[in-house]
Amino acid sequence: MNDLLQSLRHELAALDAEGRLRPLAVLEGPQDAEVTIAGRRLVNLSSNNYLGLNTHPRLVEAAVAATRTWGVGSGAVRTIAGTQALHEELERRLAAFKGTEAALTLASGYAANLGVLGAVLDEPDAVVSDQLNHASIIDGIRLTRAHRYRYAHADLDDLEAQLAAARRDGCRRILVVTDGVFSMDGDIARLPGIVERAESAGAAVMVDDAHGSGVLGRAGRGTVDHFDLHGRVLIQVGTLSKAVGVLGGYVAGPLPVRTILVHAARPFLFSTSHPPAVVAACIAALEVMEAEPERQARLWVNARRFRAGLLALGFDCGRSETPITPVIVGEAGRAMALADALRERGVFAQGLGFPTVARDAGRVRTIVTASHTDEQLDRALEAFESAGRALGLLGAAAAAGP
Repeated sequence: MNDLLQSLRHELAALDAEGRLRPLAVLEGPQDAEVTIAGRRLVNLSSNNYLGLNTHPRLVEAAVAATRTWGVGSGAVRTIAGTQALHEELERRLAAFKGTEAALTLASGYAANLGVLGAVLDEPDAVVSDQLNHASIIDGIRLTRAHRYRYAHADLDDLEAQLAAARRDGCRRILVVTDGVFSMDGDIARLPGIVERAESAGAAVMVDDAHGSGVLGRAGRGTVDHFDLHGRVLIQVGTLSKAVGVLGGYVAGPLPVRTILVHAARPFLFSTSHPPAVVAACIAALEVMEAEPERQARLWVNARRFRAGLLALGFDCGRSETPITPVIVGEAGRAMALADALRERGVFAQGLGFPTVARDAGRVRTIVTASHTDEQLDRALEAFESAGRALGLLGAAAAAGP
């Protein structure tokens, strides 16, 4: 056996010993408020399908019609022969939706972050990043040659100190990067304060709104709209695979940013463009988000109701203030044990441990959607209470219920 394979076997054994070696959950039907896994129907608390749009009839019909008209694939990268009229229509719609001059779509939200950071920053520049930013931002920063500064999570004073350091170091362009909604904790970036401090330092701001789009702001326009900071955030990055319900990522901002990305963003230059069905479904999703605001309203009613129930049971939900509500239990093994116990009780909620979160902050991350019914959420809370009791995660008083 060669050394590489032997080393990988040892690594897998270590993951198994820590309770982190997990099989993929295979869904045997559509992504919805309930899913079928291994023949069992489970309340689904692990999906990013915030508004339930992935099965919306208008999106399905748009995808089918586009496939019949345009075919199943685009056939090339955007800069050669892979830009179809549908792609540019989606980008016009996205720019109007986000309140920006222009927008550009990429293969995924991950690709969007890699593309924009690599294209707008170079060796003389600086990037100032929240320490809990998404992995795609971290990886994008690693691929740049820019100076790197990291500030303590949501700490505006530390942000100010890091901006001052970048100025003292003589950096040319300075870009502050933050998640809009932090994907593991569900808290919202302190964006007004971030923008104020960046403006004082002559820096620009970039927001990754993957978990904010569709959730915050008017008709789900995102974190920038939520705080009414239009024109003060240079770059907005987002995904088309969460609340939008389809696939892909986008960058929205001034036209010069889009033009630079078209010519310099490697994930854009070297990836075949989205198939027509995906593009048409995304256009339909934007129309539905504006036409059916009750979906966003229902999402928030469900999220608040479920979080209140978890807190009443005595669970630690951290600093969540969005539909992302973690149940923090400690080491990864405890999180996986809770996830397994929940599945036994009819709830699909995945456990997360290191390196996704800190070693002592293992959790089951729950995401409530607009599609959940009160009855489904009640069943999920009952499962959490029963599993928490069985695993000793709830104190005697809390376990007795509210």
